[in-house]
Amino acid sequence: MASRALTLRGHTARQLRGLCNAVGLSDSSAVTALLAELLGSATDHRLSGPPPWSTHIADDHTPVEYSVSFEDKKAPTLRVMVETIAPVPGIGTNTAAAEQLLSSLAVRFGLCLDRFDRIRDLFLNNPRGRFGLWFSAIFRPGSPPRFKAYFDPEAAGPDMAPALVSEALSRLGLHQAYALVADHALRRAGQDRLSFFSLDLHRDAASRVKVYVSHDDAGVRSALLAAAAVPSANPDLVRAFCALLGEGISVFGGRPLISSYTFTEANAAAPATYSLYLPIRAFVPDDQTARDRVRALLDRHGIDRSVFDRALAEVSDRELRDGVGLIPHVALRTGTVRPGITVYLSAEAYSTTPARARFDQLAHA
Repeated sequence: MASRALTLRGHTARQLRGLCNAVGLSDSSAVTALLAELLGSATDHRLSGPPPWSTHIADDHTPVEYSVSFEDKKAPTLRVMVETIAPVPGIGTNTAAAEQLLSSLAVRFGLCLDRFDRIRDLFLNNPRGRFGLWFSAIFRPGSPPRFKAYFDPEAAGPDMAPALVSEALSRLGLHQAYALVADHALRRAGQDRLSFFSLDLHRDAASRVKVYVSHDDAGVRSALLAAAAVPSANPDLVRAFCALLGEGISVFGGRPLISSYTFTEANAAAPATYSLYLPIRAFVPDDQTARDRVRALLDRHGIDRSVFDRALAEVSDRELRDGVGLIPHVALRTGTVRPGITVYLSAEAYSTTPARARFDQLAHA
């Protein structure tokens, strides 16, 4: 439980030190300093007051979310997702603060912004959606951090999302990508919608462009149809993932399933990876149930669960039965580029969602 006397910097620094230790990162001070910088004016915000901005990154409006990514025979990866908060918060001012920070990061970390600059005007000139620009920072043992930029496809309004994403993909040389996404994932009018667009801020053969699609009131069939766009995706893994994490759920209502497609220069004609994000917090009564299901998932994939257990304990010491949302969602990646599992963890700086007493409440979560 976060101390109300802490600042957001103090709260997240404690969590990050523990997370770095859990995944084997030796220089936690550099990680915590970078997060403080990414948070902008929110970093010194005291937790005794309300959140400085109604960010959509977390349910309690904390402008940061953690995740630990597991890949076969590789060290786990720590990631943080952040919305930079301006001194006078707002979509426009937060976006301006994030862009100013990006210029500094590009110099210090040798980021390549040519692709960012090609699509910037589509999303950031006058953003009117949920956000303008988010970042994720990715930390691997022995490597400098890597960065990723996220854009809102609905920056110019929901009706313009298809045109914006299609144009962005074309400008990035992925001319066939939008039709493939639309044919497989945007099949149900009013229920399937473009939710995020992202790109890596480095340039090498593995540099990615990702398109995310939300599926409201969807069952596993929607996920399987979306996954079919990726020839190397394993439908059996998708079925098992949904069955295990969504035990007893046939239609995932309340919060959407989210599909994403990973495109690289080497795989311009077809996505290299399909990912499915399941909002587990909407389909469990409490975080103890979520933890147990994640453990079972990791066991099924042959992943050592001890890293997950340590990471969960470092983020929060509250009783898992007392709340729901500490584990907000879980992702399955299947395909040729970094297949594996990612588990997301909430900072819970401002509040905890109470546990639910009955299973039948889940349909309305």
